[in-house]
Amino acid sequence: MITKIDILPDDLQVHFSGENSEIFPNIWLRDHAKDEQNWDKRSSQRKTFTASLDLNLKIKNAEILENGKYLSISWPDLEKPVQYSFEFLINNKIDKKRETKSNLKVWGSNEIHQEIFVDYNSILSNDGFKNFLKSLHTYGFLVIRNCETNLKCVEKIANKIGYVRNSIFGGLWSFESDENKADSAYTQEELRPHTDSTYSNDAPGLQLLLCCDYDAKGGESIMVDGLKIAETIKKEDPQMYDLLTKINVKGNYIGDGVFLEAERPIFKLNKNKEITQVSFNNYDRAPFRFEKDLTLKFYEAIKKFDLLANNKDYQWRHILKPGELLIFNNWRILHGRGSFSGVRKMSGCYINKEDFDSSCKMNGIN
Repeated sequence: MITKIDILPDDLQVHFSGENSEIFPNIWLRDHAKDEQNWDKRSSQRKTFTASLDLNLKIKNAEILENGKYLSISWPDLEKPVQYSFEFLINNKIDKKRETKSNLKVWGSNEIHQEIFVDYNSILSNDGFKNFLKSLHTYGFLVIRNCETNLKCVEKIANKIGYVRNSIFGGLWSFESDENKADSAYTQEELRPHTDSTYSNDAPGLQLLLCCDYDAKGGESIMVDGLKIAETIKKEDPQMYDLLTKINVKGNYIGDGVFLEAERPIFKLNKNKEITQVSFNNYDRAPFRFEKDLTLKFYEAIKKFDLLANNKDYQWRHILKPGELLIFNNWRILHGRGSFSGVRKMSGCYINKEDFDSSCKMNGIN
């Protein structure tokens, strides 16, 4: 709660319970006024014409309301005082230590059990859908059982989360082995664990894969937690981990009438040094150069990464049966497939990462 305030010449110092405080510049507080005159509640958009504000604006008066739940400020250019909640102020402290991904389950193969299987009907209710999202956020992947084996079912699940993303493969797609396609996914060969669309500046967030027909031998679906690989490399070789967070690896897709290209680190970090995206695809890696010493270190690093990704202690394996839909976070989970012979027909789609994040936030999952 807010315990004390000090009005300074150009700032307001706000003291919170627990003997910590924060200095907020007057102009920042005025710019974030959320009264009727300055904020559109319907659209959650600012109405303030920020450029018209006086950068040297002074506070007329400030007081604490409701035992520290709110701060009320009177501004010289507004008729009514503006209230700022404790939650708003505490969440906008510069040095606020946001909760890291402790709510994520970083896993190896022996730590995944039946909890990743859910029934299709269980996700249709509001509570069931929220539990489904929470588990998907926690583990990075799930298998939905008892799905209808058609594209409409894929679309229905996708639309509960966000919306179907269009890509070079279309929106909703069905596929089986096809040598005429330019992508390795359409072969019957083994696919080593990778993430999709390293050639895209905004890689898909979720991938859905529904098994519609299976009369084959082999073809196991493989899931690998990229955060587990990062955890291992960081522990065993911090310098190698640091390298994988800094070198931008280029990927491209050339075929089907397109030339796509993008680059980013294998472990992409945010300002708090937390991994926000794991991006690894040896199939789509494009040529790029740097000096010899760094080249050798880079190849040593991707060798380590690839060997871990193909270590069965890191892999969850399962042959999808008709009616089972595999959904996974492409910004975290590497996916692969064992070689197979016979018939294996799949349907699926992509969903944007921001839409998955939005759905999680709307359901109180962070």
